[in-house]
Amino acid sequence: MEDRFRAAAYAYLGYGVVYWIGGVYLALHGVGVRGGPRMQAGLGWVVIGLILVALIPYLLSHPRAWFERWLVSRRDFARLLVLLMAVRAYHVGRVAVRPETATVAAPWGGEITFRMGAAVFFVVTVLALVVIARAAWGGKTG
Repeated sequence: MEDRFRAAAYAYLGYGVVYWIGGVYLALHGVGVRGGPRMQAGLGWVVIGLILVALIPYLLSHPRAWFERWLVSRRDFARLLVLLMAVRAYHVGRVAVRPETATVAAPWGGEITFRMGAAVFFVVTVLALVVIARAAWGGKTG
């Protein structure tokens, strides 16, 4: 069981890094939350995102007595993450199937449509979600 949670921690770390880099890139290009204009609190979201990218894998990777005693078990925490990630996948998936979306400059030149970016984020989200769900609902042995 420990290996499943360690794999879940790495999966979330990968997911979080991809989303964090994407969010920072969009913020640097004037795109804020939900594709709207960047808000003044953009730096705050970048810092909060970075904290979550580090904290969530830390909580998933090994049992933390203080966390499990006062908040939720690691298994329940993983289940909550799966739920939140499923909501994220749904919303990102909706952007990926839109007929028309805005674009942002690509780092290598040219442009990336929000639709293409959303498709990449959708795949990353679903892959991480599956690994975390395996830890959350996996059996006690392993």
